[in-house]
Amino acid sequence: MHQPSAISSVTNIFKHEAAGGFILVFAAVVAMIMANTSLNGFYQGFLEIPVSIRFGDFEIAKPLILWVNDGLMAIFFFLVGLEIKREILDGSLSSVSQITLPGVAAIAGIAVPALIYVWFNINDPIAIKGWAIPSATDIAFAIGVFTIFGKSLPLSLKLFLLSVAIFDDIGAIVIIAIFYSQDLSATSLAVALSGMAVLFIFNRFKVRTQGAYILIGVVVWAAVLKSGVHATLAGFALAWFIPLRLKNEDGHPMLPHLEHKLHHWVGFLVLPLFAFANAGVSLGGINMETIFNPITVGIAAGLFIGKQLGIFGICWLTIKLGFAKLPTGATWLQLYGVTLLCGIGFTMSLFIGTLAFEDQPLQYQTSVKVGVLVGSIISAFFGAFLLARSGNKTSTHQEPANKTA
Repeated sequence: MHQPSAISSVTNIFKHEAAGGFILVFAAVVAMIMANTSLNGFYQGFLEIPVSIRFGDFEIAKPLILWVNDGLMAIFFFLVGLEIKREILDGSLSSVSQITLPGVAAIAGIAVPALIYVWFNINDPIAIKGWAIPSATDIAFAIGVFTIFGKSLPLSLKLFLLSVAIFDDIGAIVIIAIFYSQDLSATSLAVALSGMAVLFIFNRFKVRTQGAYILIGVVVWAAVLKSGVHATLAGFALAWFIPLRLKNEDGHPMLPHLEHKLHHWVGFLVLPLFAFANAGVSLGGINMETIFNPITVGIAAGLFIGKQLGIFGICWLTIKLGFAKLPTGATWLQLYGVTLLCGIGFTMSLFIGTLAFEDQPLQYQTSVKVGVLVGSIISAFFGAFLLARSGNKTSTHQEPANKTA
């Protein structure tokens, strides 16, 4: 009884992610149009609108784009944390056999693209800071493309892709925490840790008031924002204190209820708004030097070549050595097509790029955006083509058997 319910739940998630992927593309296209037309002034002015919140002597004052990157993306990471906790405790990552293949695939999918980027930028002390940019996978885009072009492929491949993306998100969070946090404030960190201690007490004493967790979570986010650790990590940390099965005041299991409520907000508002705010590349300042500079090439090559090389290579080795098996019902060609989709970095790659070159001139961000767009588009195109072809071949090959049966 449990398994069909789980499969139905996963199928619904994929349908949602596909729709979210379309909206992401639309938001990015609108941003590109506005950045390259007479609307550019309005576009840039919109992103720079000053927004401030003040409570006594405590004040947060940032332009709108940083509220999107530091605030709304914290909600995205909160949702990611909820999904990861559920999958580890009660889902597709709850046993060693289930996590072996996607786990090693994600590690290789982070390491190899980073090494390729480093190879292109090893002699530039500023450019080298972007080494983690091509290590990310955009789960919404990747699942969206799979849902459209891999309809006839086995569910096990979708679960593999989802699991790799989840591990990839964990890796991105660790990287952000270690390498992109700076000027730490002991006082703010103490406040954040105190808030998390309160959340731990709420969890242990089975506090059912959902709003109490969120209120303390907002305090933790504000403290982390002021601490020098990137504020999005507060969202991820908060998720781990949300009870999985304890029912809230309305009688719903708290974690699944929050996850369900947030999916649409994140998929249809948070991520599209982030894409709109960060994907607007003005093509007027782009020349051959921008396209072929080491940062752009390193990111594009890392996403398109590094992802497939690392993930498919380690999967082949792990399976051949007998430590794991191919996803049920899948072929090597289909698995290879999925590894291509992992090269769609988009949202997460752009996000890490904003952190890596936060204090650098505009041309660095331009190089990041061009590299991410080129690498992601090529990965999506070839991945979609291969999955569609392999799916058609599978259907054609299986049709006589079905008729005979």
